[in-house]
Amino acid sequence: MFHEIRFPANLSFGSVGGPERRTEIVALANGFEERNTPWAHSRRHYDAGVGLRSLDDLEALIAFFEARRGQLHGFRWKDWSDYRSCLPSRLISPLDQVIGVGDGTTTGFGLVKTYVSGLESYARPIAKPVAGSVQVALSDDPKVEGIEFAVNPASGQVVFAVPPPKGTRITAGFEFDVPVRFDADRIQISVASFQAGDVPNVPVVEIRL
Repeated sequence: MFHEIRFPANLSFGSVGGPERRTEIVALANGFEERNTPWAHSRRHYDAGVGLRSLDDLEALIAFFEARRGQLHGFRWKDWSDYRSCLPSRLISPLDQVIGVGDGTTTGFGLVKTYVSGLESYARPIAKPVAGSVQVALSDDPKVEGIEFAVNPASGQVVFAVPPPKGTRITAGFEFDVPVRFDADRIQISVASFQAGDVPNVPVVEIRL
């Protein structure tokens, strides 16, 4: 089960983490390698303990952990290093990301963020946009949320009131969270060591939805 609540953003600020890939490598007899991956998408890991700065923060972490029943329920996580559809130095625009092309029939399109390096690119599905942050345009013409389109913040689906015409370029800009869960059913904390600067390890891992 997933809880549509964000881990306190002030506690996730300063956390350590990032994407993980899984690559299977087979060394051949001739010295060459064969590389393959069973994962179509990367998976992110974080440490929720790094952002704790006071005993009040510690109490907030324990309350959040207990309310999620440890690993049982998923929740939202703000990845401060990657939470917008645009570059960190820019403002969100409805032209940031291409999310589809109209065919005259389809009304629903999933949000994606595409990462480009050289000639290669990776399209990351965005399932947890921040409510109220999504901007959409059809062929560079901005549309109005609530009238011309609606967004499901629990799935990342953009649904148009009228199917976009065939060949229409559909773009969007947005903020988003990462769907995660705690990666342990136990938190070990010593108040004495915490006050001395020994931060607890609280692993968090991205989940598939």
